[in-house]
Amino acid sequence: MPDTSPPQPDLHQGLPPVIDAHTRVLVLGSFPGAASLAARQYYAHPRNQFWPLLGALTGEPLPQLPYAERLVRLLAHRIGVWDVLGACQREGSLDSNIRYPQANDFTRLRALAPALRRIGFNGGTSGRFAPQFAAQGYETVVLPSSSPAHAARSFEQKLALWRGLLD
Repeated sequence: MPDTSPPQPDLHQGLPPVIDAHTRVLVLGSFPGAASLAARQYYAHPRNQFWPLLGALTGEPLPQLPYAERLVRLLAHRIGVWDVLGACQREGSLDSNIRYPQANDFTRLRALAPALRRIGFNGGTSGRFAPQFAAQGYETVVLPSSSPAHAARSFEQKLALWRGLLD
C-alpha cells in the first residue's frame, strides 16, 4: 500500500540554549536567522543590534569579543539566550517566512535554570509566547526586535525599552 501521508518538510534546527543554573534573565528570540544558522551563533548578522544592546546593558564590550567569550560574559551577568522555536522551515531570515514551526521543549526550563525569574522576548513573534510563560509564574517583557529588519526605532529608543529586561 503506498504512503499517502503528506510529505514532511525539511526543517532547520535551532541552536541549543545558553543558560545555566544561575540564569535569572532569559532572552527568547523567535528562531535564528540565516547568518546565525550558518555560523551556529546567536545573532550573528553584523547589523543585528542584540550584542550592542546587551553590551550597553551589562557594561561589557560584547560586540568586540569572540562569540564564546560573549556567552561566558552573558552567563556571568546571569543572562541566558534561547529561542521559542526549536525547528521550522524558513527561506531567508524574516519571521513572516516561518513555516511548520515547532516550539522548543520548555518543560525542562525550571530544571535547567531554577533561578530564572524574567523572560524577555526579542520582538513580537517570540512575544506571542509571553502569556504562556507568565502563566508559569515568570515575569515577562516583550522587547522591540534587535533585527536590522526592524528599523522603526533608533538604537537609543530600543535600548531605553531593553532596560526593562534588567529592572
